[in-house]
Amino acid sequence: MPGPETERVRVALAEDGTVRVTAGRADAVRATGLAFDRAVLGVAGAVLTWPVLGPPGLPDAEIHDVGRAQQWLWTVYGETVAGAVDAAGTVDRAGAGAGTVGATGASDPVTAPVSVPMTAPAVDARAGALAGSAARLALGHWAARWWPASYLDEIPALEPDLLGLELAALTHTCQQLFDDVEDQPDADAAELIDDHRAALGPLLRWWRAAPPGTTTARRLDVVVRLIDDAADGAGLDGEELRALRAALERHGVTGETAAGSTVPVEPPDPPSPFGEPTDPPSPFDEPTDPASPFDEPAGLSAPVDVGELFARRHHDYALAAGEPLVAGGRVIARGAGTNDWRRYPPGFVDAAENAVTWTASAVGAGRRIEVDVVADVAAPVGGARLAAEVHVNGGPPHRVPLARRDDVWTGRADVHIPEAGPPRIEVGILLPGFDPEPSPTLEPSSRTDRDAVRALARRRLARAEAQPPARRESDEDHEPFLAEIAASATTAEEDY
Repeated sequence: MPGPETERVRVALAEDGTVRVTAGRADAVRATGLAFDRAVLGVAGAVLTWPVLGPPGLPDAEIHDVGRAQQWLWTVYGETVAGAVDAAGTVDRAGAGAGTVGATGASDPVTAPVSVPMTAPAVDARAGALAGSAARLALGHWAARWWPASYLDEIPALEPDLLGLELAALTHTCQQLFDDVEDQPDADAAELIDDHRAALGPLLRWWRAAPPGTTTARRLDVVVRLIDDAADGAGLDGEELRALRAALERHGVTGETAAGSTVPVEPPDPPSPFGEPTDPPSPFDEPTDPASPFDEPAGLSAPVDVGELFARRHHDYALAAGEPLVAGGRVIARGAGTNDWRRYPPGFVDAAENAVTWTASAVGAGRRIEVDVVADVAAPVGGARLAAEVHVNGGPPHRVPLARRDDVWTGRADVHIPEAGPPRIEVGILLPGFDPEPSPTLEPSSRTDRDAVRALARRRLARAEAQPPARRESDEDHEPFLAEIAASATTAEEDY
């Protein structure tokens, strides 16, 4: 029987030569082929997957290089599972065919390949030191791709640069999961810092103003120190990073940080030559200004409005979304389309179910369809253009190009609509070239599936808004992201 701190997993060698580690969660909460209901992390020699809609736990793993994976397996699953995976890999390398691995780590060759890891005996896994951080990093990447931001549904967007900086900090924490082979898109903390450095200034202001001793203050302190450590190790420079380094050198390592941060506690380095900048004054480096937050003890800076600090501006969506574009003609049908998030990149379309609407009209002897799609506040005005895919009575698809007009993507095209009987019109939206190819592993998605993700986002925002005042050790890996805290503050101030 597993102990109170263990979880049962199964280890098996699959038909394709990969070793599969399958966590013992119920099928009801196992990730499906929907893509947006699972968090994925590419690590050395493997891909890890967690279902986002179920309770926290160990990931499933598809290991394609057992040797590379040995550097981190024990930090996620414990030594017993690491040994079982190594044994399965040994069976494969020996050419003995597929096999299953028992709890002792010994391989048991079988005559037929194992294609479903659930047929393998269970192994006791004990969550290692990086299990929680890896799960949190994967969830953060999930949020960057699949967060259902919607003005219509009153689900605020997560500030992408703020989320990106926290992902950089988590990536730095999880460096043991990665190696130097360039097949891990989630491995580069320095690249994340460089891509999202625009949020460093607001992040520093928040860090200086956060009341000490709170959960948020502790998280902010951990994140800024990890960012500094990662940037220093990668040789990154810039006025934002120099300001960060100068602020940390002034205030040193607090006792609270020493207890909660993964950054080694060391005496501060000698003063950096960047600590006394000679460049013209900037919002980031004014060490002689008595009003500068960098000159005050942590938690004593003037309070900041976090919602305003990271607010994303929008226009009046309700007015723009409700304006029909029909130019004459007789309306013969109206309806709502399908908003499949997988068919376009994040930040293009409001994630609400009713964000896609269409109107079919008779114009003279012809028929015309017009499509309106509520745009995300960050949607590009030029460049990439969405398209609507229209099916009439189950016929072949007809593409309608869409362009941004205020807060909507809109377009119209002539289509053939038979006059006999009411037409059956289906409308979806996509970004040409981004839309995934049909695949047997990609399941159709439904409103119920998307509603489950919306409910998850609302729960996380509610938790971010009602944070406990002090740290709870057992909750550390499940705390809201800083971007969720900022979004919940924005929600409280927005008049939806």
